[in-house]
Amino acid sequence: MNPTGHAMPGNGDREFVLGTHLRTTVLTFGADTDGRHDLTDNITPPGSRTPLHLHTWYDERFWVVSGELTVWAGPETVTLRSGDFYAIPMNTPHAIASGPAGARALQISSPAGFAELIARSGTPARLAAPEAEFDADQFMAVTTELGDIVLGPPGTTPADLPAGRPPQ
Repeated sequence: MNPTGHAMPGNGDREFVLGTHLRTTVLTFGADTDGRHDLTDNITPPGSRTPLHLHTWYDERFWVVSGELTVWAGPETVTLRSGDFYAIPMNTPHAIASGPAGARALQISSPAGFAELIARSGTPARLAAPEAEFDADQFMAVTTELGDIVLGPPGTTPADLPAGRPPQ
């Protein structure tokens, strides 16, 4: 079980895919740390983008292993390369895009939350076909349950939010 009371995937699964958008190896689930944090190793293909969103449950921290990530977080835009680190505080609107060669990054969420999202909405890699489908409905159901708020589709950034309007 995890902090939200849901059973995690069986068979000791720790490697998941979200379609062709993301391949994640869960190094530490929240259950491994009494919910204090989780740690994932994420690989994104070239040009992959997240929707504009925020987390009401956890902070995110990224350390780029290889490739490049551009992060739009609140008023900041940063491009991270191998060895760079960046933290996104809870309740901060943000979006992330991988660079032209893709990216590999370690992600720490605290308290734990991201690994659960991936495990509950992704496909165990051992079961995934090369062109695995992304189940957007399942992803949105779990992300909403975990307190994440999607503010815009991939390609939007915090600068696209109406001025003076707090995120909903």
